[in-house]
Amino acid sequence: MPGSNSDFDSAREGLVAKESAGDNSAALTITEISQALKRTVEDRFGYVKLRGELSGVKRAASGHLYASLKDEKAVIDAVMWRGTTQRLSFVPEDGIEVVATGKITTYPGRSKYQIVMESMEIAGEGALLALLEKTRKRLEAEGLFAPERKRALPFIPKAIGVVTSPTGAVIRDILHRLADRFPSHVLVWPVLVQGQGAAEQVAAAVRGFGAMGEGERPDLLIVARGGGSIEDLWAFNEEVVVRAVADSPIPVISAVGHETDTTLCDFAADRRAPTPTAAAEMAVPVRTELANYLDDLGLRQRKTAMRPVTLGRERLEARAQRLPKPEQLLQPQAQKLDELSERLRRGLLDKAARGRESLARLRLAPAMLQRNLRDGRSRLANVRLVPTLVQRPIAERQQRVDALARLAEQLHPDKPLARGYAMVLDQAGKAVTSRASAQGKAQLAIRFADGELDVVPAGAKRPAARKPKPPEPGQPKLL
Repeated sequence: MPGSNSDFDSAREGLVAKESAGDNSAALTITEISQALKRTVEDRFGYVKLRGELSGVKRAASGHLYASLKDEKAVIDAVMWRGTTQRLSFVPEDGIEVVATGKITTYPGRSKYQIVMESMEIAGEGALLALLEKTRKRLEAEGLFAPERKRALPFIPKAIGVVTSPTGAVIRDILHRLADRFPSHVLVWPVLVQGQGAAEQVAAAVRGFGAMGEGERPDLLIVARGGGSIEDLWAFNEEVVVRAVADSPIPVISAVGHETDTTLCDFAADRRAPTPTAAAEMAVPVRTELANYLDDLGLRQRKTAMRPVTLGRERLEARAQRLPKPEQLLQPQAQKLDELSERLRRGLLDKAARGRESLARLRLAPAMLQRNLRDGRSRLANVRLVPTLVQRPIAERQQRVDALARLAEQLHPDKPLARGYAMVLDQAGKAVTSRASAQGKAQLAIRFADGELDVVPAGAKRPAARKPKPPEPGQPKLL
């Protein structure tokens, strides 16, 4: 019906939107309403502190951190810019309950609200211990804490590297204990042991010691820190420190905290010390005790070396006591010597007497000597020398000489030439006996029974004519 409400509404809802004069509800753009909402939310929630569990943690290539905070009934997106993430004292992971502070804002691109976190801390010691246990199980599953990875410490290290704070009491305790026990060369790598950046500095120090050259690298590392709460020691629970200690080519002693304090660095190290002072005691032996031990070994060595001599001397003395006295052994021989001396004296006297008697009986007269000379001449005249006895050996030797001459005549090198053979000679007149030797000569000569013929091997230049070798003395000339 004309004038009804439906007609009025139809008149206002046309095909094209129109704005009436004095209309105070002008249409807003999406950007305008988004910006208005953003200002409203940021003004109302400029600073908030939220507690929740991290979920969907991821880092963008730009370094920004994106995640969600949730509880049993709700969830809110969270973002932390790169400059803020660099100040975090722990590595965010899914499942960690944290307390985040920041401001609530909107993200117009998705029509979502989110918190821009300016700081983030683990929500209480219970959550911190849960994170610690989670990290421990994950690293243990990788084998970083396996017993077979542990290495023996050097007995007397020449140089010891210490990773700790240079101003604390820890380094003074370690140096004092080392000086008391066994003075050693100590290299200190100063680092932060608590707070922002401590974990990165400790890991860099451990890896820096391992990257040194063979002549500069210490033989042992001590990673040390004094006692404190779990928050104070948290840098030594960071994964970057644990992996650096596990990958160190140098044996490592972990001395973090006091006896009741335990960090993941202790599990990765080759040896855990309850205190930094105890780490120094593990690193080196007591020099005085070592010197006493060496003296004891030297004494035992000398006793061991002298024991055979002592036993031999005792046995020799025992056997010497059983031997008879030298006088008893020499008495029979002395008596025999006296008897022989007496017999020798009597024998010499008897022989001298017999010689005098023989000499007295012997009469040397000229007539006797002349008679002996005549008898010798008579025997010499009776000996007859037959010529045959001298001629026969001469004839036998002459026959052997004739046989050798005939053999030499048959073996003369010129004899085969008369039977049609020829001899090849080089320029020096020496015989050439092989084809290979002949190829290397510039000129050759062929000797026949009636003379020599000069020849030149194929491909060689013809040299000057060679003078024929003069015949040897006694050898007939070949025409």
